Amino acid sequence: MAIRLDELAPRGRGDLATQFAFHYPITVTAVAAGLPVEDVPTFYEQAALLTNVAVSPERRLAASADLARLVQAVIDQRRAEPRDDLISILVQAEITEPDGSRHRLSDEEIVAFLRLLVPAGAQTTYRTLTNLLYALLTHSDQFDALRKDRSLIPRAVEEGLRWEAPLLYFGRVATTDTEIEGHPVPAGTTVNVCVHTANRDPSRWERPDEFDIHRPLQGHLAFGQGNHICLGIHFARMELRVALELILDKLPNLRLDPDADDVHIDGLISRTAVRLPCVWDVDA
Repeated sequence: MAIRLDELAPRGRGDLATQFAFHYPITVTAVAAGLPVEDVPTFYEQAALLTNVAVSPERRLAASADLARLVQAVIDQRRAEPRDDLISILVQAEITEPDGSRHRLSDEEIVAFLRLLVPAGAQTTYRTLTNLLYALLTHSDQFDALRKDRSLIPRAVEEGLRWEAPLLYFGRVATTDTEIEGHPVPAGTTVNVCVHTANRDPSRWERPDEFDIHRPLQGHLAFGQGNHICLGIHFARMELRVALELILDKLPNLRLDPDADDVHIDGLISRTAVRLPCVWDVDA
């Protein structure tokens, strides 16, 4: 069940993974796109079906059609009356072809873009936020430093991304013949690039397995690199920064629930803490 922080705060306890972090990025992204808040749960449900390979093709096609109808209604509204949102920008955008001709995006192209954008931006940011909160809650001295000096928040975000990226590895295709640690890799070979290992390379970071928001900032691979860098990199960083600001404002003296058992980050492909039961102080 999704609960706003304003509703959660007076309770003094809650699961920040399931009740906040899981729902926060999908809501932010969908609303920025222009989808009505009341449609966000339906959109997320259909997007989850669409991207789940364990679901039958028939159900996935039905979810795709439902998503298209949901987004199409907003497109029709924005074509008639643009607003300050992403769908309004997309319906007015023009594409310039190599021959110089210009055209606007079709409804189908806008639907396809939103079908990809919202679920893609939600899953990785949710996992990153949960992992970052877990890191801070299990390193109380660093969390205290963050409370006292919020200018450390961007450093905490980058260290969280480095220490526990939301995805362990990316698939990439070698464009030329090469060699890795003595193993030949012919052009066209698919290679699984382990981001987790790269982000803990001891030749680049001292004490790489430790979470440390005070370490010197260096580029990491949590967002990919080069031609494959995440298009939402700046938006994701903004979401993470704002989420930490809100949590510090609304959940004073936040800490892991001392009665909680076996809270940890897990996953062989996607990394996250499925549960994050916490307690905090409530004003009398």
